Amino acid sequence: MTRPSKFPPPGSTRLFSDSHPPAPPSGVHLANIDGASRGNPGPASYAVVLRDPAGKIILELAKKLGRETNNVAEYYALLAALDAAVAHGITALRIRSDSELLVRQMQGRYKVKSDDLKPLHERASKLARQLAYFAIEHVPREKNRDADALANLALDGHPTSGALSPGKTRTSKPETRRVRARFTRGVLVPSEPLDLPDGSEITFDLFIPPQE
Repeated sequence: MTRPSKFPPPGSTRLFSDSHPPAPPSGVHLANIDGASRGNPGPASYAVVLRDPAGKIILELAKKLGRETNNVAEYYALLAALDAAVAHGITALRIRSDSELLVRQMQGRYKVKSDDLKPLHERASKLARQLAYFAIEHVPREKNRDADALANLALDGHPTSGALSPGKTRTSKPETRRVRARFTRGVLVPSEPLDLPDGSEITFDLFIPPQE
């Protein structure tokens, strides 16, 4: 006797409106995605934060693009998430994005009129149909902060990439602090404890008061 699969066969996935979503199966991975462009068009980047069904981050991707629009960058984020899912055998994926245009176009509620977006939309739709379950939903920006922060890190020259593996740690934004210190007998002595890890590099501005 053949047991029924908990997922429908690949290729049966349909892109749907979130007003009537199908009941999600168990074992769904979640990807928050974001695209950024400073100038729109201007220097652009994308980011993906992928979580396993238990909610643990297993992959972070962030990459700087050339001069692109924000909408193009959003599609690159979606493609990166779908590529990662297909490459690593993930069969059920839910995407969360704060781009209403991207989400509604993937749901079929908005037409894709831009010549720049049409090939990206076609490729994303093709990849999505390779999954047994695919859903995409629009979320407010405040619920997409992880992906937004990573996209801005990439724009600032800090690309992030990590393979799918247990125990993958997140890449956090470098910390910036202002610390007071006094120069005494040839040594710079902080006025407060720093609690920094060994090997930390510190950059500071010197203020030398005028001699009386």
